[in-house]
Amino acid sequence: MRSKDLIEQARQKFAGEFLQAVQEGNENALADSVAEFSTQIQEALMEEAADSRQDTAALVARGARVLTREETKYYQALAGAMSAPDVKLAITNMDIAMPETIIDAVMEDISSQFPLLDAIDFRNTTAVTKWFYNSQGTQQAVWGALGTEITKELSGAIKEMDLTMCKLTAYMCASKDFLKLGPAWLDRYIRAVLAEANGLALEEAIADGDGAAKPIGMTRDLSKGTTSDGVTTYARKTAKKVTVLDPATYGAILAELTVSPSGRKRAVNGVIMVVNPKDYLTKVMPATTILTPQGTYVSDILPFPTKVIQSVGIPEGKAAVGLAKRYFAGMGTSRNGFIEYSDHVQFLEDNRIYTTHLYGNGRPLDNNAFVLLDISGLETPTFTVKTIGNTEATTVPEEQGTTK
Repeated sequence: MRSKDLIEQARQKFAGEFLQAVQEGNENALADSVAEFSTQIQEALMEEAADSRQDTAALVARGARVLTREETKYYQALAGAMSAPDVKLAITNMDIAMPETIIDAVMEDISSQFPLLDAIDFRNTTAVTKWFYNSQGTQQAVWGALGTEITKELSGAIKEMDLTMCKLTAYMCASKDFLKLGPAWLDRYIRAVLAEANGLALEEAIADGDGAAKPIGMTRDLSKGTTSDGVTTYARKTAKKVTVLDPATYGAILAELTVSPSGRKRAVNGVIMVVNPKDYLTKVMPATTILTPQGTYVSDILPFPTKVIQSVGIPEGKAAVGLAKRYFAGMGTSRNGFIEYSDHVQFLEDNRIYTTHLYGNGRPLDNNAFVLLDISGLETPTFTVKTIGNTEATTVPEEQGTTK
């Protein structure tokens, strides 16, 4: 379908422009990139709508959802307010909050498009403003004879995360013609823009955020926070330099994950490795790809169960390895689920920009949940062939030993 190709092209272009604007702190470029992406999504969806029979089966086939009664009511009110003569008054007087199910759908879209967000503990916290968690993890009871006194007190380090301190502002540009298409298309449009813009910003912060009005990234050291003007930022961990990913080296790295900062032990059954896409193709992929006896290549072969995830948020030359579910990120709207607009951001382009605010935060639940690696010198494994008697050994990576 041509419209889907257009949407994918728009996504790829938007990703580069949006992340560059975020990294440079260029708000004008950020607004421009989102407005252009919004317009391209509108055009693609209007093309789909023109060819679509307005029944449920056709809408679902084109990526639209079957809306609940509350969602339909909300979108009808929103479209009416956006196209009203006095937009500011109409939006201000909207007494219908964005339904929680819309945020759930947006988060499902984000998780499916950004593998890193799908791997971690990523939740819809709705309008919750604080999240409490146990930073110590599991604890062990003590055996004793019947009738003896209790000798073990389970103590947890309960910590608090303020989910309102970080705000993601999503920009949307909607024409009046598009608003006439109906709730189902408006829902798909809003989900597409929110999922893409917020997914990119979330992934970058979760991977390498410094904690300044944003989540604390996997690469950051929770014990090295510095506060200036009321804002606490966290330095990156000291990266461990690795040149090979053989069992001994990789096992020593993962062993650091088995002990919490307080000394409590935990089992490690699987980890994620988050790397920059460029590093994956030039370093990690060559170092973890083997040629099988059947003449086919198999990639991401590591000595321990590892899910390799590419993320543009990780700096080049670095990789974060750790326990995915020991990273918590929560996201939700304000209690009112409000939408605002401005005619001033792109005044010369005659575009009206709508914004919605999503609140959230994220951080590793303990400082030993992730290890930062320096993979700038990661080497491709060498292969050797040894002959024992009249029998030639199988060709294998040198660090894996020799098979007769």
